[in-house]
Amino acid sequence: MAATPRSMPAAFIFLLCITTAAVGFDVPSLTFSEGFSHLFGNDNLIRSADGRSVRLSLNRYSGSGFISSDLYDHGFFSASIKLPSEYTAGVVVAFYTSNGDIHPWTHDELDFEFLGNVREKDWRIQTNVFGNGSTTRGREERYLVPFDPTQEAHRYSILWTPDTIIFYIDDIPIREVVRTDDMGGEFPAKPMSVYATIWDGSAWATSYGRIKIDYKYEPYVADFSHLALLGCRVDPIQQVDSADRCAEAVEELMSADYAILTPMKRAAMRRFRERYMIYSFCYDQHRYGNVTFPDCD
Repeated sequence: MAATPRSMPAAFIFLLCITTAAVGFDVPSLTFSEGFSHLFGNDNLIRSADGRSVRLSLNRYSGSGFISSDLYDHGFFSASIKLPSEYTAGVVVAFYTSNGDIHPWTHDELDFEFLGNVREKDWRIQTNVFGNGSTTRGREERYLVPFDPTQEAHRYSILWTPDTIIFYIDDIPIREVVRTDDMGGEFPAKPMSVYATIWDGSAWATSYGRIKIDYKYEPYVADFSHLALLGCRVDPIQQVDSADRCAEAVEELMSADYAILTPMKRAAMRRFRERYMIYSFCYDQHRYGNVTFPDCD
């Protein structure tokens, strides 16, 4: 029987994965003002004095969030995140990329979503991929983790290249999506912004919406630090065809250590998925019947 998510053997195996899969990526971080701006939430967003970390909070009046100052034509996006503790049912924390404000009907999106729970129950972490407005064909995967994400910050990263998407937790690859011809426009291809938010997801986040948020435990606080934005920047106002201009930056991105899945990294990814993945769209016949997704193995 598999170890429970926070048991000592499971945590030890995850640490072993970290040490064997990769030495920590050497990725420069930004101050908030160098790469981001306030999105919503008024006083529910608080920056540290040095601008290297940001606190987002949710109360009964509002959630909060921030957005990258530029769009990116592919990139590597990373943040260390510490999640709210205690009773968090209905709370959703998200770190993601999207262009929904520019392309509302044909938007692309890559998600890390953190789904709260009742006291003494684990947070669940979800990844998702949308391309060209394919919102009815979400590619969700959901995981437990062998650590308590409320006790200390852990690093969550998204790599997006023209051919591959890789999601990382603490430099361990947990998911790879490889573009195929059969995916067509469902592989994200348009420049996207990077977002971080906390909000009330009572309608669906915990037990399919049966357990709601309880504001007697407010405020719910998420801390973001070590913010990294690597890729070719595209001005949100004066967008131009970025493919040729960004070719060199994309080539550099694809040759970086976080873009190369060595056999050791693949073994670590397989171990993580075998032990901690609790849901995959590939096997959801209730939603998709006998539809076969081209990126499912």
